[in-house]
Amino acid sequence: MLPSSRPLATLASLAAFASLFLGSSAQDTCNATSHCGTESPCCSPYGYCGSGPDFCFGGCDPVASYSLTSCMPEPLCENTNITFSSFDRILMNQTNYNGNASAYDFILNQGSVQNTTAGELVMILTEENGGTRLSSTRYVHYGQITARIKTGRWGGVVTAFITMSDIKDEIDWEWPGNQTSQAQSNYFWQGFIPAQTAGQTTGNLTDTYSNYHDYTINWQPDQLEWIIDGNVVRTLTKASVTNNATSISYYPETPSRIELSLWPAGISSEPTGTVEWAGGMINWNDPDYVSAGHFYAYVDSVSITCNPPTPPGPNDTSYVYGSNTTTFEPAINYSNESTIVTSGAWGSLSAIRADSFKWGMLVSVGAVVLGTTLF
Repeated sequence: MLPSSRPLATLASLAAFASLFLGSSAQDTCNATSHCGTESPCCSPYGYCGSGPDFCFGGCDPVASYSLTSCMPEPLCENTNITFSSFDRILMNQTNYNGNASAYDFILNQGSVQNTTAGELVMILTEENGGTRLSSTRYVHYGQITARIKTGRWGGVVTAFITMSDIKDEIDWEWPGNQTSQAQSNYFWQGFIPAQTAGQTTGNLTDTYSNYHDYTINWQPDQLEWIIDGNVVRTLTKASVTNNATSISYYPETPSRIELSLWPAGISSEPTGTVEWAGGMINWNDPDYVSAGHFYAYVDSVSITCNPPTPPGPNDTSYVYGSNTTTFEPAINYSNESTIVTSGAWGSLSAIRADSFKWGMLVSVGAVVLGTTLF
């Protein structure tokens, strides 16, 4: 996402963290300091309370929901190579998703897609559809993800390949506007920019619109690499983003979905900084748009190699968030809880039992931040 679009963390993080373990009341909107109520327990990625697949599945924020166990468990990572000769493995209506990640690789969250005779996925952006975004049904908790992509080439239009966790840990590859000789890498910690150097640009690429490149996110527990065509172009170590005074690491650590998108940054509703970063306002009279009837970006394939810190047990099916009574920090755990919900079952869902947790790994949710910057 846009490097300048997110504020740095402040002491307000302490209040947010404290509220995680307090009660909440029924309401329409939600965030880390104002939780959903029991009637609509799940906080959607866009900050609204509700129930059902649009709220409780992928992107449901456990920190802002009624409790850490309100969101559905997250399907475990699986090694795979995804191609797009057909769309049998893409669910076109996310409202119909029941949590069965074995049935689909991706969900179309917004917009529209096409596929070519060569088996390529085409993401479509029109003035009316607001762009296209797909999210993986399974989560990755460390591993290597490679997307083979041809980007857009128009001012205001952004192509993106990112990982996004339910609490907004994020790792990005993005291509803003008409800068077709470069790629931008970035990362976020729970929606915050850990440092002003979080966003960086890699240049001297052969035209990213005309040529396929393999873009890789190699996300390991102690180190993160951004790779283009097999060459490491940027490395971030966990140690380099750890605050020695607090021992808090501002490093993406929570299970994440893979997202592919083509989105309109150059429109009047976006902040000025976003429009400038993306190369200005979109020209809807661009010859490419007039000829095709849309803007577009191509994805040839997505490959995933999982590398969990601890292997799951034979009966484990999902990741879940839990709390640690010693540190009061949520943990990521394996669970044998099903990720699938049958129709009409939302009202009877029970909280995930603490004794079903197989292992714990602390993550830095709601950490106390001293001062106005993270370092």
